[in-house]
Amino acid sequence: MSDIERRSNNTPSTDTGTPGGAGSGEEDYGRLGQRRTRRMRIIAWVTIVSLILIGGGSTVLSLLFG
Repeated sequence: MSDIERRSNNTPSTDTGTPGGAGSGEEDYGRLGQRRTRRMRIIAWVTIVSLILIGGGSTVLSLLFG
């Protein structure tokens, strides 16, 4: 047995068997991912609408008070 094989056999394995060591956490948090996506979309649309309203409001005010 070579030195490398002995080292790999003696060190405890922390790999979960999946690439990146993610484990099975994706299955447990499936619904939270959907909620997060929906919340991000709502925040994005609120931001877009508020920017449009603020931009339009400032344009109207600048036209009125010139």
